[in-house]
Amino acid sequence: MSHGIFIVIEGIDGTGKSTQVQLLAEWFAAQGREVLTSREPTDGPWGKKLRDSAASGRLEPAQELEYFLKDRRQHVEEVIAPALAAGKVLILDRYYFSTMAYQGARGFDPAEIRRRNEEFAPPPDLLLILDLEVTTAHQRIGLRGDTNNAFEQRDALDRCRQIFLSLKDEPFASIIPCNTSITEVAARLQQAVLRAGLANATPA
Repeated sequence: MSHGIFIVIEGIDGTGKSTQVQLLAEWFAAQGREVLTSREPTDGPWGKKLRDSAASGRLEPAQELEYFLKDRRQHVEEVIAPALAAGKVLILDRYYFSTMAYQGARGFDPAEIRRRNEEFAPPPDLLLILDLEVTTAHQRIGLRGDTNNAFEQRDALDRCRQIFLSLKDEPFASIIPCNTSITEVAARLQQAVLRAGLANATPA
């Protein structure tokens, strides 16, 4: 499926994923690459139901998992596969690793979640996991003016963080500490991209 470059940025809420997605996209664009960014849950019908549930109260676990699978399948068909086939650099803010973490924290088997997703969802060329202590993540969520939603409770985030960290030995994964400045974290992501052989530039 893939002729482009597929990068996923993951981590618990408050790690700065959205900011780093944009900074990495700008770095690739400065190299003359055509870049597309996207996120999950998407803005499609299934993704909207999931986003609404963050504020209104989480769905029943099995229903929530099915909505994530339906949202992702649509995302693969309409965005991910076409972008990679066109040779673009595709950078995602969350992917099925988040489902492994957040639904795994609700009692599902992360390995089984992964199996179900990889039946139709291509694995990334590079998985960048932003890592941060939960206490600091909660402080950041407060500083940006948000309150903790249904996906951001402390105990759940602790479990999610451990599931993310369990991916550290995957050959395509890199754990990126994000307890420093935005600029320093961005440089670490660029270095990880270079180590993976996915770009030829030097870190900013």
